Amino acid sequence: MTKIGLIDCLANKSVPLVVSTDANWIDFVASYNIRLQYDPAVIVIPETTQQVSDSVVCASLSGIKVQAKSGGHSYASTSSGGRHGSMVVDLRRFQDVAVSEATGIAAVGGGLRLGNMALALLDKGRALAHGTCAGVGVGGHFTLGGYGYTSRAWGMALDQIVGLDVVQADGSMVHASESENSDLYYAMRGAGPSFGIATTLYLQTQPAPAVTTYFGFSFPGASPAASIETAVSTFIHLQDMAQNTSVTTRNLSFGITMGPNDFQVRGVYLGSASDFNATISPELLRGLPQPASPVTVQELGWRANLELLAGGSLVVSGPYTARDNFFAKSVAVPEPGFSAAALTSHLTYVADQGADPPAPVSWFAIINLDGGADSQINARDADFSAYGHRNLMWTVQNYGFVGPDERFPEAGIEFVNGLNGAITDALEDEGVDYGAYINYADPTLAADRANRLYYGDEIVARLKRLKAVLDPGNVFTHPQSIIPSG
Repeated sequence: MTKIGLIDCLANKSVPLVVSTDANWIDFVASYNIRLQYDPAVIVIPETTQQVSDSVVCASLSGIKVQAKSGGHSYASTSSGGRHGSMVVDLRRFQDVAVSEATGIAAVGGGLRLGNMALALLDKGRALAHGTCAGVGVGGHFTLGGYGYTSRAWGMALDQIVGLDVVQADGSMVHASESENSDLYYAMRGAGPSFGIATTLYLQTQPAPAVTTYFGFSFPGASPAASIETAVSTFIHLQDMAQNTSVTTRNLSFGITMGPNDFQVRGVYLGSASDFNATISPELLRGLPQPASPVTVQELGWRANLELLAGGSLVVSGPYTARDNFFAKSVAVPEPGFSAAALTSHLTYVADQGADPPAPVSWFAIINLDGGADSQINARDADFSAYGHRNLMWTVQNYGFVGPDERFPEAGIEFVNGLNGAITDALEDEGVDYGAYINYADPTLAADRANRLYYGDEIVARLKRLKAVLDPGNVFTHPQSIIPSG
């Protein structure tokens, strides 16, 4: 069966779809990452789980590979297939949210975006750990990882999944949980796009915090251009503080943003500003260069906290037109964290090459805290789910971007590779087994290398065995997906 046969099969099943000759094709096909635009064979827009199932069966019979699109924010555009000619299952019709008052478990449609989900949960007085970008879809975010400023307290987004309704490669519609289809449940929490399409996710929520404290400090004297030695010592102090159990608990989270002339720390504390100022701020600032004025320590309710982190409204309405033109890489740095030598390598690159990136590239680097004292991300192990990073101290994101109508130059790829390599080369010299974060996917990596960095050898081997059982025909595929063993 060919592409034409696939479309006929879908039409016979009355599955809503668009193809490249339709006037509204561009509304469905545009990728978030402008740099990586792919043309699917067809995009289906199912309204029911049965239509998702019918779509997968038709694609399987046609020999055409399948990927789901929840919000479409994949860095590697895998939600557009990651290559030309796939069938994309657009889940935009799956928008329901229901919260059990008895258990606090939220049933969330697979096409919901984070901002809309957060508002629906807050209406019931509930909250989840998730990322800051309101437009990101729950599907990939929750089934691959999902870091947010409450993850050290509540876990990664995927740690909150207690069940999923999944359409499998043979079109079967099943529920996966710890007690039902447990192998699928394991795989969907970390490698979901390789194993099925989650039409509904069941998420264990938390009571929405009554009060949070957002904080932000900028240290001009610790910028790499001002003094690499001071930048290194400042970072080491913050790293030591994060491991200091007399100061740091799971309720504290922060990230460090780096540039040639920037050293900024911002984060969230699940508590009052008075508690933050009394217990955390003095140790955070101890011995550091004078922070620039004004210093931000702002007590906020839960919604205001999410809006500040999102940079505006949480409401996301269609059509969704946000786009960026970028290339990114990541480094997952295990505990106990950076050595002074690895930091010196990275910050020297930031101060030198980072001051004059190849035109027209702009860039940023952000280093987010995963581990440290009382981290609930690291409280779980490799048997809990298919998430490969339960021993991290930091996740580094190096991100280069250009304007929407500009071409991203090859020299820009080399520059971002250099940012990353300044860290990884030093870690390799020290014998550190580092990784990478799949939600910051690097499409230039070969699949075997990518999977090792994203998951580690032990989890990759387990996932390949499960893939051979759950999707032996490799229906759910993109360029870095899990390949069946055997």
